[in-house]
Amino acid sequence: MISSPPPRILSIAGSDSSGGAGIQADLKTIAMLGGYGMSAITAVTAQNTLGVHAVEALDADFVMAQVDACLDDIGADGIKIGMLGSPTTARALARRLDSFAGPIVFDPVMVATSGAALADEATIAGFAELMAIATIVTPNIPELAALTGRTEPAEDAIVDAGLDLASRHDVMVLAKGGHAETGDQVLDRVLAPSGKIASFGHARLETRHTHGTGCTLSAALATMLAHRLPLTDAVRMARAFTFAAIENAPGFGAGHGPLGHQAVRRLAEGSSD
Repeated sequence: MISSPPPRILSIAGSDSSGGAGIQADLKTIAMLGGYGMSAITAVTAQNTLGVHAVEALDADFVMAQVDACLDDIGADGIKIGMLGSPTTARALARRLDSFAGPIVFDPVMVATSGAALADEATIAGFAELMAIATIVTPNIPELAALTGRTEPAEDAIVDAGLDLASRHDVMVLAKGGHAETGDQVLDRVLAPSGKIASFGHARLETRHTHGTGCTLSAALATMLAHRLPLTDAVRMARAFTFAAIENAPGFGAGHGPLGHQAVRRLAEGSSD
């Protein structure tokens, strides 16, 4: 049974014109999991399943005006941060959200599924300030390498890299294993600054329809945390929702197709007591 009133989730991320990732994927996920979604758009992209064709980053003051408009009136029970657009926006968000009392999920978006760069070096350098205030950071393997200054860690080195990041920024880390090139299992790990580790696995799906997977997972995690689930339960539920959305992909597009958020009914109906 979904809690009433629904938890309020603010997604701060870029817009995907094709609807598969970014703000669009976030709002679909939040709604399907019983949340009330709001948005602060950091950048507008012209993209589809074949790639990102153009990007226009929005002015940091305008991004913050959107954040303030949401938080000062409706408020929020959880925040998801994705594509940032500029280092100025990253720093401004870190200052504005430093006193936010609810969970903050930071997905350090650097590269789109198609391979297009969505963050320059200056913006990535600004991620440290956001990691300092986040509840949990959700890097994939290439992002984990960039954030720790390591070469892309092999499967047996992901734990060390994740613990390094967690300790360095005193933040929980969900190190996603989907980019690992071998094995029939995808293994994700939650790593704490204390050194505690929890592992979550599922069968690898052989599919090209993975556009917006990271956005979906992080938005689902923010929603589950705002439903007041414990962290490990929230991660388990967010992973299950994302896996089901990949399984139910509608098959759109000639490239990396979008997920099937609209088809995931069972989890949506039972996401929270």
